[in-house]
Amino acid sequence: MAGRRDEEAFSEFVHARSRALLRTAYLLSGGDHALAEDLLQSALVKAYVALPRLRDPRALESYVRRTLANTATSWWRSRRVRGERLTDGLAESVPTVPDTVTQDGTSEVDERERIWAWVCSLPPRQRAVIVLRYYEDLTEPQTAELLSCSVGTVKTQAHRALKKLREMVTGGLPKAVEEAL
Repeated sequence: MAGRRDEEAFSEFVHARSRALLRTAYLLSGGDHALAEDLLQSALVKAYVALPRLRDPRALESYVRRTLANTATSWWRSRRVRGERLTDGLAESVPTVPDTVTQDGTSEVDERERIWAWVCSLPPRQRAVIVLRYYEDLTEPQTAELLSCSVGTVKTQAHRALKKLREMVTGGLPKAVEEAL
């Protein structure tokens, strides 16, 4: 069992970092708030249990993020085995922001929703790489460490994911967004 100081430090960590970790969980879950909360809670429980084994208390956030990514990947794999798909309610789960219209008359919100739906359609490992690299702004080595894989694997997964996203775009977005992908 963790010591009193460890418990206090863990509690402070959860209080300080839970919003950012929940955002990561939300992105990894494909936009499912309830699943994101479950993933985060599971990762935090695993981290708390592992607390006495962590050599460096500063590694706690990395440990929680890695656990979060692994738990999300396991969850998606189990759904795939059962043949379930997360498509119902996808539009309702995309965060809403004030709607603005671009010069070509399309809604920026519509474009964000389309991009988000495409990201959600990626295989779990590719989605995890995209979320960590481009939403969380982690480097390739940081992403590799969190996903317990090599930097080369991160590069390959990112390349494949971006290729799939480019194929999905084909004409529906402004040129600047297409070039960014």
